[in-house]
Amino acid sequence: MNAGPPDGEIALPPGACDAHIHFYDGAFAAAPTTILRPPDATPDDYRPVQTGVGLERLVVVQPTTYGRDNSCQLEAMAHFGGNARGVMVVDDRTPVGELERLTELGVCGARFHMLPGGAVPWDILELVAQRIVRWGWHIQLQLNGRDLERHRDRLLGLPVQVVVDHVGRFMPPAGVDHPGVRALLDLLDTGRGWVKLSAPYESSLTGPPDYGDVAVLVDALVDRIPERLVWASNWPHPGQAEPPRVEDLSAMLGRWLPDPGLREQVLVDNPALLYGF
Repeated sequence: MNAGPPDGEIALPPGACDAHIHFYDGAFAAAPTTILRPPDATPDDYRPVQTGVGLERLVVVQPTTYGRDNSCQLEAMAHFGGNARGVMVVDDRTPVGELERLTELGVCGARFHMLPGGAVPWDILELVAQRIVRWGWHIQLQLNGRDLERHRDRLLGLPVQVVVDHVGRFMPPAGVDHPGVRALLDLLDTGRGWVKLSAPYESSLTGPPDYGDVAVLVDALVDRIPERLVWASNWPHPGQAEPPRVEDLSAMLGRWLPDPGLREQVLVDNPALLYGF
């Protein structure tokens, strides 16, 4: 594993971005398909995390809880002004006028969550990609990374950038020689793929604080292709009985990105390019 500073606070550069967070509010109806109903998590709840870790920018991602109704996330985004971007759920029938409205609000990606509770199916992936390409949006994809080899050619053929969540979310974790990891690297090597360094608890079997079985892949990605990586907290860590604390997130950043130059690239430069900050 990369040798980082000791656990605790680290200095983050101005403009550091948290590339994946969700908001929850009981005033908004949950989708009938959801399998996850977290407690309320508001912009006011997030701000101590944001300031505690040292983050300035953020990317609000539509959670599965609300299906195709993006209202809760859009309302939360507005609290952060120009420092927020959004990744929302749209489909092949979303009107052009709505796509234009979302773009004006700071949305720049379409989410595909291909695990239980997801709101859109695989079979509209290409159709959605064709609809969003004119606005420069990307596809954000969450799946079991072990399925990436099966979808490799399909993803390589999309006309938009593809952002893969949670270090690929290989369940169980996979070594760097796994076919799914090789497919992920193929996508990154095209210059149109990205990986979020986030939420190792979603797939790790070894657990905190190091998540060593996921950190192996993190280190490989950081060493090989840091220009295609962004970092995210995944706040408020939905579904986690013991979510990481602010100090845990800072320590994780220090271990994964031990060099200030790396932190500048992954936390500032890469998100600026991908999300248009």
